[in-house]
Amino acid sequence: MITEQQYVILSLELNMFFGRIMKEHSLFLEAGFTPANPDFSKVADQYKQQFETILHNAVVLGNGIISPLVASSGEIVTDYTLGSEQKTQYFTGIAINQEITRLEEALYGEANPLITPALIQQVSQLNALVRPMLEGLIGFKTGLLNDVLSCRMFTANYPLLIDHILREAKLYHSHLIALENRQNPEENLKETELFWDQIMMEHALFIRGLLDPTECDLINTANDFAGEYNNLMRAAMTATDMTIDSVTDTTLKKTEKYRDFKEAGTKGINECKIRSIILPLLADHVLRESNHYIRLLRQLS
Repeated sequence: MITEQQYVILSLELNMFFGRIMKEHSLFLEAGFTPANPDFSKVADQYKQQFETILHNAVVLGNGIISPLVASSGEIVTDYTLGSEQKTQYFTGIAINQEITRLEEALYGEANPLITPALIQQVSQLNALVRPMLEGLIGFKTGLLNDVLSCRMFTANYPLLIDHILREAKLYHSHLIALENRQNPEENLKETELFWDQIMMEHALFIRGLLDPTECDLINTANDFAGEYNNLMRAAMTATDMTIDSVTDTTLKKTEKYRDFKEAGTKGINECKIRSIILPLLADHVLRESNHYIRLLRQLS
């Protein structure tokens, strides 16, 4: 069981990280629909706005409450996030609330914050607000994936990407339930590695497929990372209590190198030096997820 202080801190950190991830998933879906499906575009935009509200509330409540480690991890916001949002809004015409990002840039953490009964109540209300929104988004993504796989709809997003973002939404949901039951959602190192290794592998597959065919070196590097994370998944799957620490150490080192690759890619895409069909915000999005995984690996190992 976790304390009330841990409940508040972990809830706010979860909603800050995944609230942004969900709003960006909605934006990526919206950007991928064709003129044949304007209603889907509207629904995706509604979810984007709803999760902007969640994210804003979490940032306002969590400033000075979240841990210094999370505040400085690069999983909430990076040096590239604001510029990536501005470019993505320009390219897509989809409005992005950049004031939230400016608030996030000023975030700080405290090692032992004072948690008041009022804040516990506010966090509980925030979690209760997220649940139905998230369940609705999970349903939307599930229906969309079914439509794409049964050829009832075309979208510029890979079916695997839709499945990928659906799994992330389900993880967010399961973590919320765990917190409401006063359980730590990130206690199992093996399960955490298996989930995020697959996410990292799929990022590499997406990057490989969205780079311009002329970007041969970057395509080969992305392909190598995909293979390496596939191997790490197998290693984590067969790891025992005696060997998991060694696997984690290898995974951490690999993910730090992968983070550097993604950061260079984000910078290159923002500066128009890499040929691709990768939205700048998507590049920053996958960079933040690597930063999140690195922080988890360091904390859990």
